[in-house]
This record gives sequence, C-alpha cells and structure tokens, in this order.
Amino acid sequence: MNAPPPRARATVRTARDASAHAAGRLGWLSGAGLVVANMVGAGVLLSTGFMAQILEPTAILAAWALGAALALLGAASYATIAAVNGRSGGEYRYLSDYLHPSLGYVAGWGSLLLGFAAPVAVDALAVAAFVRVLVPLPVTGTAAACVVGVTLLHAFDLDASRRSQNVLVAVKLALIVGLIATGALLGSTSLPDWVPPDATEGRFLEDFLLQQYWIAFAFSGWNAAVYVAGEFRDPRRDVVRAVWTGCTAVGVLYLALNWVFVANLDPAAAKVVFAYETQHATLAHALLERLVGPVGAMLAAGIIILLFLSAMSAMTFVGPRVYAAMADDGYLPRRFRAREGRPPSWSVLLQGTIALAFVLTHDIREAVASASSVLILFSGLTALCVLRLRARGAASPPLLTTVAATIYAGCNAWLLYLGVTRFGHVGWQLLVVVAIALLAYAATRWRASRAA
Repeated sequence: MNAPPPRARATVRTARDASAHAAGRLGWLSGAGLVVANMVGAGVLLSTGFMAQILEPTAILAAWALGAALALLGAASYATIAAVNGRSGGEYRYLSDYLHPSLGYVAGWGSLLLGFAAPVAVDALAVAAFVRVLVPLPVTGTAAACVVGVTLLHAFDLDASRRSQNVLVAVKLALIVGLIATGALLGSTSLPDWVPPDATEGRFLEDFLLQQYWIAFAFSGWNAAVYVAGEFRDPRRDVVRAVWTGCTAVGVLYLALNWVFVANLDPAAAKVVFAYETQHATLAHALLERLVGPVGAMLAAGIIILLFLSAMSAMTFVGPRVYAAMADDGYLPRRFRAREGRPPSWSVLLQGTIALAFVLTHDIREAVASASSVLILFSGLTALCVLRLRARGAASPPLLTTVAATIYAGCNAWLLYLGVTRFGHVGWQLLVVVAIALLAYAATRWRASRAA
C-alpha cells in the first residue's frame, strides 16, 4: 500500500485520465439526475415544519432561497475546478491536487466514515420507519436489509447500477412534481399571513440564520457528479453541466414545494414534524391528508419510501468512487480500485458495511448532524481550491467565481462553528476522524519513504 508522492502521481495522470475517459458511460443528463437523487431527501419534508414555529411564511421562503443561493455558490466553485481537473474523487481529489495530500486524505476518510455512510444509514432508517407505517416490520432489521440490498445492487454490475439509478431518479422527480401539482391544484397557492407562535422579539436574524444549518443538509449532494467525474464521456464538459443543471433544478423544486407547504399548512398543522421520530409523519403527510383525505397519509408513506431509496442508491453509487481514487493513489489497498467498465466492488461493500454499523448504533438526528459537519467542512475547504487555481495562473478562474468561492467558504466556516457549538458530539467526532486520518496518512507516507 505504498503511496506515490504527488509529483509521481501527476506523471501518470494523463494515461489514467485517458483510460477513464474511454471507459466513461455517463452523460451530463445522467449526472444531473445523480445530483438530484443525492440532494432530495428528508430535509425538505421536515425543515419547514420546524421553521413555521418561529418564522413567518415570507421568511421561510427567503431562508430556502438563501440556501439555494449558497448551494449555487458552491456549485460555481466545484464546476470551475471540475472543468480543469476532470477526475473522480471529489473533495479527496481536489484537496490532494490543489492544497495538500494530507487534506485530501482526511477528506477521503471523512467521506468514508461520515460523509456518505452516515447519510445512507439515515435514509435506511427513514425507509424502515415508513415501511412500518404500512407493514409492521422491525425498523432496525428493515433498515439493515435496505442497506444490504442497495449495496449489492451497485457492487458488481456497472450497467445495472447506472440503469437502476436512472429509473429511481425519474421516479423521484415524478413524485416531487406530483406532490407540488397536487398542492397547487387542490389546495391554495396564495401566500398566507399566519403568525409563528414561538417567534421571539429581537431574535429574528439569529433565528433566520440558524435555519441554514439544516437547509445546508437538505441541499447537500449538489456536488455528487464530481465524485464520478472520470466516468463521464467528457468529464470537463459534462460534470459542469450536471452540477449546474441538477443544483438549479432542485433549488426551483424546493422553492415550489415549500411555497405549497406554507400556503396550505399553518404552524399548528406543520407541527406534525415534531412527532417524526415516533409517528413518522412529514409535511407531505400533513399536506396530502388535508387535500386528499385519510388515504393521503398512506400515499405519502409510499412516496417517501421511494425518495429515500433513490437517495440511498445515489450515495451508494457515488461514495465508493472516493475510496477507489484513494486506492489508485496508494492510500487504500489495491483491491478497492475500480476496474475498467466495472464498479469498485470492494469500495461499495466497504461503504455498505460502515453504513450498516451506523444503522445499528446511531439515531437519525445524531447521524444527520455528523454528516452535515463533514459536508460543510470539506466542501468549504474545496471551494478554496479555486483561490489556489487563481494563484497558479494556469486556467485561472474568473474573478466572479473566486468571489463566489470565498463567500461560500466563509459561510461554511460559520455553519461549522454553529454545528460544533450547538451539537456536542459533532466537535469530538470531527476531531477523532481528523486525528485518525492524519495519523494514518503519516504512517502511509513513512512506509512509502522506507520502501523508496
């Protein structure tokens, strides 16, 4: 498991990129679907219910618009880097190439332990909870079965993996659009004037900004295409299109969906989300039950099961490409590498195993906070790679993109501070992951130097 130094990796990059390009099977539309599938999950069906208790309707929509703007700032940063780099691996690849290999290594382990495995576990637990609404099956056992099933789906056949992912994305989009259309056609589309019951005078700005921590999780996944960049037909062109198209589409869908929620559900009705852990109810349940009747809750459960399965599938497709890239560079055993025309089977199985451990040991809120912290930290650091590209002078990004990257990195620093101060376990989990990863990186480099 000897790790070649960065300069040595750079000398073999051209040949490896050519091979990856030849084997690429994804077009930009599939990439955009991958982005959508990663982004749309539980957050958008829950967050507004909590927000309705402290923010008025216009402020809620403004908060989601701000979240969309921040995601697009991040998308601008990543798209700029992807247009220059064109390789798989996401934050691991970019931080390794443009800041320092140790940062990339830590980001890779953060993705492995918290960035992808934890969200897969969150979605599996959600699927199991909503299955139980329909059929009395044990939550933990059902969640474990979902993780195993999705892992096996993506572990061995690349064509089957890609096709099943495309189908799930199409179903997810149809369901979200159908939910918006139902609310618009059967309910109200006028912005209401209800007053939030728990609003505190003089704390509006603080309450408004605090929502961005959860909204950031709802928007996470806009960078999904960069993790599999090497599997696109034309990475430097298609990844940029996929990131922009997917992120913009989800931003529009989220705003439309939340408009329907605030127009049809007052704070009392939206309070159903406080019972999510015990009664497994979301704003979709409340909306459909109000507009369609008792059968609406059953329909909502089915919709949400499919949404979460699609998100699980997308993250199981994307995440293992990070570990495969680490194996390419010698930071993981060679068996975790991807073979041409095949998925990185051992990497898929590794992520599935860790997700299974999360299912058995964490509750949903802890896993969400842990995943959010990793996503916020490393996406903010990756945005700084734009500044490094500009400093190098080669393929220098536009000034506007540099400004966008700087703003995005600053916002992420604030969100990370918020998470560490508000959720006690987030800080120590990040410290543990970073410390272990740095020690492992040092040991790997030491072995590499001795072998040389």
